[in-house]
Amino acid sequence: MILPCGTTCFGKKAILWSVLLLVTIFTVACSNSSENNRSSTVPKLGADSISRSNKTFLTDCKILYQEAHRLDSVLMHQTEMDKPSANAAIKAFVDFANYCHQDTLSPVFLIKTAQVAKAINNIPQAKLVLDKCVKDYPLFRDRDAALFLLAQLYDEDNYMNDEVEARRIYEQIISEYPKSDWALSAKGAIHFLGKSDEQIMKELKKKH
Repeated sequence: MILPCGTTCFGKKAILWSVLLLVTIFTVACSNSSENNRSSTVPKLGADSISRSNKTFLTDCKILYQEAHRLDSVLMHQTEMDKPSANAAIKAFVDFANYCHQDTLSPVFLIKTAQVAKAINNIPQAKLVLDKCVKDYPLFRDRDAALFLLAQLYDEDNYMNDEVEARRIYEQIISEYPKSDWALSAKGAIHFLGKSDEQIMKELKKKH
C-alpha cells in the first residue's frame, strides 16, 4: 500500500515529491514481486514490432513487461534523469499498460509514467495517464493515491494551477475513500489551497 505524506512535509511541493517517492518505492516492490511470474528468457523485441494477436498475447506481454522493467531499472540507477531515457521509459510503460491493460501491473505502470513525465516537466502526459488510471481501473487498490497525485498537478502553481479542479478531486477522494489515509491528506490539502509555501510553513511550525 502507498502511504500518504504526513504533516512533516513542508509545503505543497514537498508534499508532492514525498508522495512520488513513496509511489516509486511501492511500484518497484510491486514489479519485483511480479517478476517471478514472467519468464526471464523471452526474446528481445521492440514494442513497435508487436501487433495484437490472441495466439501470442501472453508472450507479447512478457516482452513488453521486460522492456518496461528494464527501463524502469535504468531510471532507478540514474543520479539525474536524462530526457532520452525518460522518454524511452514513458513509451515502454505506456506500451505495456495499453497492450496488457488487464494485467494487474498496468495501473502501476501508468503511475510510473506520470512520475517520469512529471520529472521531465511533461505535465500533459502525466495528467493523461493519471486520468486513464483513475477511469479505467476503478478497483485499483491505490486509485485514491492516483487521484491525489492528479489533484496535486492541478494544485501546484507551476503546473496546472487550477485550484477549483484540485478541490473537486480532493473532495472526490474524501467522498469515495472516507476511511483512507489519502482522504485525511486531501482534507489537509484543501486547507492549504490558495496559500503560498511560506504561509504553509508558518502554519505547520505553529503546530510544533
